[in-house]
Amino acid sequence: MFYATNRTPVADFAKLPPSERFGAEVSKAITYGQAVVSIPKSHVPGELESPKWYLLEFDEDPARHVVLDDVFQLPVKMYFSALALDVRESKGGNAFVFVHGYNVSFADAARRTAQLAYDLKFDGAPVFYSWPSKAALSGYFSDEKAIAASVPQIEHFLADMADRSGARNLYVIGHSMGTRGVTQALKNLVAKRPELRGRFRGIILAAPDIDAKVFREQLAPALRQAGQRVTLYSSSEDLALKASKQVNGGPRAGDSGDGILLLPGIDTVDVSGVDESILAHSYFMESQKVMEDIRQMLRGNLPAAKRTPLQPVQLRRGVFWKILPP
Repeated sequence: MFYATNRTPVADFAKLPPSERFGAEVSKAITYGQAVVSIPKSHVPGELESPKWYLLEFDEDPARHVVLDDVFQLPVKMYFSALALDVRESKGGNAFVFVHGYNVSFADAARRTAQLAYDLKFDGAPVFYSWPSKAALSGYFSDEKAIAASVPQIEHFLADMADRSGARNLYVIGHSMGTRGVTQALKNLVAKRPELRGRFRGIILAAPDIDAKVFREQLAPALRQAGQRVTLYSSSEDLALKASKQVNGGPRAGDSGDGILLLPGIDTVDVSGVDESILAHSYFMESQKVMEDIRQMLRGNLPAAKRTPLQPVQLRRGVFWKILPP
């Protein structure tokens, strides 16, 4: 996979294990490169297999776990040449950029991106942008500062992807706090460069940890300009977003329990009930039904009305889409 990051590379980069080559120090510069991830033959779709202490697993085993095998840097020109080659070799010229959320290390961002690409059977170039999350539950407020500080770099990288990747079908996928960086970067980009309006085939926002009023009034109009299709996944059972509401003092765009967001030009998909994990926050990576919906979106560029996992729900103020629980 391809990566870009404004994490600072650690000293003795090549001498350290791959998972330790980037920390959480913020850099104004973007580092480009590739990451190699192995996925076991026993992989279960939606799972990010990792060592489990209760099974007395303390070390990664490539035969059982999703493992980051290598990380290396590339000069920017070589990076986009290699990326564009992968795009050209795909049917349709496809690429996606995944931007992770809060409490995620560089290594886990790489592993998640590999799992996404593998489970989606994605034909094209999988790319992730890793901003300098502390990768700690206690790091919420520092992560808020880090994602805000990373907007210029994310904006620059998305512009480069639009200009240099050669992708005809270019998708952006943001999760949780990472959607703050994605949406603000796209808002800035279409204001500065009107010729990029509609350049992104699809924008996918999963469990966006964004103030609902800010999203509705300030971000949604710009997203409709940037993307040919915008999809927002939300849930009434997302405990992480309920906690964020308490911390930030306002409903979150990805929490349908406070009133589902229905906005012109945006497909809102309610996934309440599909995630059986404790936080119910990572459904777009873990629920096979949500993954199937995304797969249909990416493969055929299908609108919500033509995607089979979805059922329409008509309200007076508009329609949203529902993925029925198992």
